[in-house]
Amino acid sequence: MATETRTPVVAARGGGFLIEERKVEEVFTPEDFTDEQRMIGETAAEFMEKEMVPRLPRILSLDYGATRELLRKAGELGLLGVEIPEEYGGAGLDKVCGCLVSEKSARDGSFAVSFMGHTGIGTLPIVYFGNEAQKRKYLPRFAAGEWISSYSLSEASSASDAMNAQARAVPSPDGASWILNGEKMWLTNAGFADVYITFAKVGGEHFTAFIIDKGSPGASLGAEERKTGIKGSSTCPLILQDAVVPKENLLGEIGKGHKIAFNILNIGRFKLGAGCVGGAKGALRTAVGYGKGRQAFGHPITDFGLVKHKLGEMAILAWVAEAMVYRTAGMIDRRLAGVTRAAEALPCIEEYDVECSMIKVWCSEMLDYVVDETVQVFGGSGFVEDYPAERYWRDARVNRIFEGTNEINRLLVPGRLVRRAMKGELPVFDKATALLDEVAAPPAAAPEDGGFLAAEARMAEGAKKAALIGLGLAAQRYGAGLSEQQEVMGHFADIAMETYALESAVLRARKRAAARGEDACRLQAAAVRCFAQDALDRVEVSARRLLAAVAEGDALRASLAALRRFTRREVENTVALRRQVAEAAIDHGDYPL
Repeated sequence: MATETRTPVVAARGGGFLIEERKVEEVFTPEDFTDEQRMIGETAAEFMEKEMVPRLPRILSLDYGATRELLRKAGELGLLGVEIPEEYGGAGLDKVCGCLVSEKSARDGSFAVSFMGHTGIGTLPIVYFGNEAQKRKYLPRFAAGEWISSYSLSEASSASDAMNAQARAVPSPDGASWILNGEKMWLTNAGFADVYITFAKVGGEHFTAFIIDKGSPGASLGAEERKTGIKGSSTCPLILQDAVVPKENLLGEIGKGHKIAFNILNIGRFKLGAGCVGGAKGALRTAVGYGKGRQAFGHPITDFGLVKHKLGEMAILAWVAEAMVYRTAGMIDRRLAGVTRAAEALPCIEEYDVECSMIKVWCSEMLDYVVDETVQVFGGSGFVEDYPAERYWRDARVNRIFEGTNEINRLLVPGRLVRRAMKGELPVFDKATALLDEVAAPPAAAPEDGGFLAAEARMAEGAKKAALIGLGLAAQRYGAGLSEQQEVMGHFADIAMETYALESAVLRARKRAAARGEDACRLQAAAVRCFAQDALDRVEVSARRLLAAVAEGDALRASLAALRRFTRREVENTVALRRQVAEAAIDHGDYPL
């Protein structure tokens, strides 16, 4: 089933959100889902309700059979092959569909990890880098759920620093095989997997990927890890002691394993964001349901303002995250339009590595807030295993570690932007210089109202300017040594993430209003107006810290004055706005946006 190519979004440059103005018709939003995309999402949601939920007790007890049985049923429905080409037994659908399935699979954290570990990092290396024989051998079985895959990149001594792997590979004396030695860590699905996508250094130098089949001589598993969360997923080390891997199981090229590892991580990052959206919606639903039934002082606790604050904020953040995820998926799909060979798709995905890293960090931290407040709504019951809140809380924590820690991803955001600027691909420094000239000029007259959410659109533009000034001054101060200033880079990443989140939210609401009328978007407008105030507060704090680290004296005073100009806005009553969203969630009993 080929996907419809109707994604109404321009192939924007990766990282271009900081220097380019996007029109509403150029972005993809959840309101733009095609009938096919909606059907895929509904199929995944129904599968989770009818097939996963009844098996949840078995899954949580680490019953391998239950998870494999469930994955096989998902394969029968086509859910495992969404991103596998049709000629290899899949559906060949787009990234929006992939995100929808990831979002719906997050009904439970343990199963979501098993599902996405197989369909994402376990399958896509062969989709994008496998040769014809490898694709025909593995992909149809992966799509059907007949074989389950896992991925082994990390090692005890090199988790974030994957290129420093100690696992080694050498040719066998007869040249028919590779002999691998080392120990890989944190393999999701390892306990019941049939295949391990593994990385080792050929000759101790050339980072390379291999496909290891279960039962290969010399390959064995260690004990299940005793994890804090996602306890229903399998996580084991892979021990390689003169493991024999047929030469035809070399994946990609010798010395090119980093291309596989990093490109697959990019996909995993924004799909993790989609899973976080699904997890946040589910936690909100649970919190609202429990809160409406829990009495205190003669009232449901959802009558109380501080509980409404929590529920309103949870809904707003989930809606903003959803806007970010599907905007990015739409950009990737637009760039992929017309691409027929898997290898040609990789540059299209890599183009948005900045956005993928931002989504991974922002959405995982959003989900942490949501599940933490869900525990708080449950009170003491949220801290015991008889209720689901504590499981949500434990399961969510790993998302800040998965797919590259949030610290690593924060560093990647400015690092990649600076690299592109130095290569002349993204004129961020030219824009920053122009902004410094703008600051030297007298303030412009206050703009007239520009329509629906015009003030919030201006706030997003102000956030962009704050980001550009900060990055420009940091690069000017530290030059090539900027990468060593991790705190500065982290502050910039926080500004960039809030900027992308705010602009995505504004564009989504404006596009909805253009299609349905402003009256149909009052609740979404309240969410955006509330979020914009808080997001710009966070931008200001991070920008002040960044500027104080890169400038001093008159230069610092001038840059802070510029920041105040860029972030000037009218103050809104966020208590009333957030309460409006919360009351809609309470009335609806669910995610209301």
